[in-house]
Amino acid sequence: MTRREPPRSVRWGIIGCGDVTEVKSGPAFARVPNSSLVAVMRRDADKARDYAQRHGVPRWSADASEIIDADDVDAVYVATPPGSHAEYVRRAAAAGKPVYVEKPMALGPVEAESMVAACAEAGVPLFVAYYRRALPRFEFVRERLHDGSIGEPTLVQLELRMRPPRDGAAAGWRWDPQVGGDGLLFDVGSHGLDLVDHWLGPIEEVEGYAASRLPWSHVADEVVGSFRFASGALGVGAWSFAAPAPHDAITVFGTRGSVAVPLLADGPVRLTDASGAVTEHVIEHPRHVQEPLIALIVDELLGRGGPSPSTGESALRTQAVLGALLRRRAERR
Repeated sequence: MTRREPPRSVRWGIIGCGDVTEVKSGPAFARVPNSSLVAVMRRDADKARDYAQRHGVPRWSADASEIIDADDVDAVYVATPPGSHAEYVRRAAAAGKPVYVEKPMALGPVEAESMVAACAEAGVPLFVAYYRRALPRFEFVRERLHDGSIGEPTLVQLELRMRPPRDGAAAGWRWDPQVGGDGLLFDVGSHGLDLVDHWLGPIEEVEGYAASRLPWSHVADEVVGSFRFASGALGVGAWSFAAPAPHDAITVFGTRGSVAVPLLADGPVRLTDASGAVTEHVIEHPRHVQEPLIALIVDELLGRGGPSPSTGESALRTQAVLGALLRRRAERR
């Protein structure tokens, strides 16, 4: 049998060239060595054409099949809202294309499992855009958790509060449970849950409570939870997307200190030692925040590195935690 050689470059096609692809992800595909963006798709043909012209992409389409089935597309990036992730991932897998899908990977654990299974059956890798796993600021935190800087990590505290839209008309798809899942816990809160999985390993037990505080809200806009890691560390989380003022922090306490960093906001990493002395470390994000993760994915696809830190399997764990936090709410329905 002839040994199949890795490709020399990766030609990407995007399904859903919306806001997230403008700066965070889209330009990175052309910046990473041996990677290029050759085609984009959006259901609105005029917006697809405009995106392609502004970003120097050779081809655009309003039909996802022209991305998935194209001979010159080696891998597919699914950047649509979560409600269509499962469909496009399964179609790309059936076409034999590796897939990079936006987070959250699905509307629920069952959908997420079907995506992992489809890619496994097709023999193609599935990557998920939990790009904070590859950002230098958060990798600095992970290193401090493993080099003894704070001793043994014992407790994690996740806090995220955001002001809500002024009303339902201004809310957008992230507040539509059929399109975005059960609230911003899925869209932005999932980043923090995924990060602590990356830092400290899998979460084994989860308890959660959720409520809809805004009169027009049909999703969980306030969630609290507690969890236990397989390592024995404990965690608590509080997420409010109906808050009067914002707040953003992930803090990991250890036997000899703590480390804190904002999840979404810009800010330093704060290390506190056993004496209470605090040092701050300023580590800037790159302009295209998904570029470090995309570079790792390209390296894996080209056989010159890997594995990627964010896969279907790791994202499936995060999806399961999201589902467990909202289980009581779902059962009441």
